[in-house]
Amino acid sequence: MIEDDEGHARLIEKNIRRAGVTNPIRHFTDGTSALKFLYDAPDGPAHNGPALVLLDLNLPDMSGTDILTRMKSDGPLKRTPVVVLTTTDDKVEIQRCYDLGANVYITKPVNYEAFSQAIRQLGLFLSVIQLPDPEVGG
Repeated sequence: MIEDDEGHARLIEKNIRRAGVTNPIRHFTDGTSALKFLYDAPDGPAHNGPALVLLDLNLPDMSGTDILTRMKSDGPLKRTPVVVLTTTDDKVEIQRCYDLGANVYITKPVNYEAFSQAIRQLGLFLSVIQLPDPEVGG
């Protein structure tokens, strides 16, 4: 999860857990540390297999679309599913994210209860999807 708002991050994790998802969740508050883990960490997905990324677009050090562009370029993470989870509901930005390879785009509801419910539904979705095998040889 790449999310700079700590409150949103806690709410996202809590409601994904409520939906029954027990996989480890790593939380990054900026793109730089997230990319370092994704690509360089021995236990990160570039070296150690499947992951799913929950990505906010509005980060302090770079745009979420920059992260999406890097991940979906020809490399070890190009098949990694990316769920964009952001407050931005601009139609041009939504189209851009899908064009860059986002698998799902969800606009965060402003209302707390609606946000919680949306994340629980996302958790149910995450509990049934299949992740691709890591690519052999990058």
